[in-house]
Amino acid sequence: MRRLAAVPIDAEAGDAGTAAVDAAIERYRRLVVVGGDADLARVLTRLLRADRLDVEIGYAPARRTAATGAYRLPAGWRAAQRARRGVAHPRPLIRDDAGTALVGVGRWLPVDGTAVLRGEGIVDDAALFDGNVAEVRIEPIAAAPGLRAGIPTRRGRVRRWVPGRAAQLGTTGALVVRDGVYGTRTVKRSTFYRHIEDWLLVG
Repeated sequence: MRRLAAVPIDAEAGDAGTAAVDAAIERYRRLVVVGGDADLARVLTRLLRADRLDVEIGYAPARRTAATGAYRLPAGWRAAQRARRGVAHPRPLIRDDAGTALVGVGRWLPVDGTAVLRGEGIVDDAALFDGNVAEVRIEPIAAAPGLRAGIPTRRGRVRRWVPGRAAQLGTTGALVVRDGVYGTRTVKRSTFYRHIEDWLLVG
């Protein structure tokens, strides 16, 4: 993006990308993520694991994403301008029990070969479902309590969201999807919850 032309850039991914983020943490007070929700979540996860949530994060995606909707952020050149010049504010950090941050959409899906997700879902003390559902969607929200979860219809819309600090699943088997990235193993338990410390989002 032209508005970020003067900003130092590192486009590495994987282990090299992790090393680059670690190096940037030591040099800069603010990092700007240019990419998609999975890229933002990857950087935030690294800050979480490195115990460096004091670093400010700007987000400048080319187009609108689930995270821009959740945090009411612009996209394109407006996002780049805000990422450079905006003020950082604390936002609830949503993570799962594997230590991975969630910024846009999390999903619990049936495993391959099954049509339904069998089990029980709970948000704080409220029952989300008990029995069979097609899937469960979890989304961060910009303020307390931190997240919301719901059951999508066949058309993909969630009619009833249940807000809370934590969403928990007990199941015969599920796949966890975090910001479009599919987990590599079947789980019988999964939790998304608000971390004890917020992150600093420029917006």
